[in-house]
Amino acid sequence: MPIYEYICEKCRHEFEALVPNSNSVPADGCPKCHSAKLKRKLSTFAARVPAGNGCAQAADCPHASHSCGCGCGCGGHHHH
Repeated sequence: MPIYEYICEKCRHEFEALVPNSNSVPADGCPKCHSAKLKRKLSTFAARVPAGNGCAQAADCPHASHSCGCGCGCGGHHHH
């Protein structure tokens, strides 16, 4: 089951819940006030790029001898 982030529209409590699918909502409602008025938050996630694959900004980076952890060989720029 996937984990989704929710915000209670009644008490504004933010929480995560395991639900069967993306169309489901937590069966018990908000864990704080038990309201069923829940809104799923947009979640972000991080993906690792294996070293050596590079990134779209690697060619523009003057610090090619360093490593920022994204696999582009940079240490000085921030990805936007």
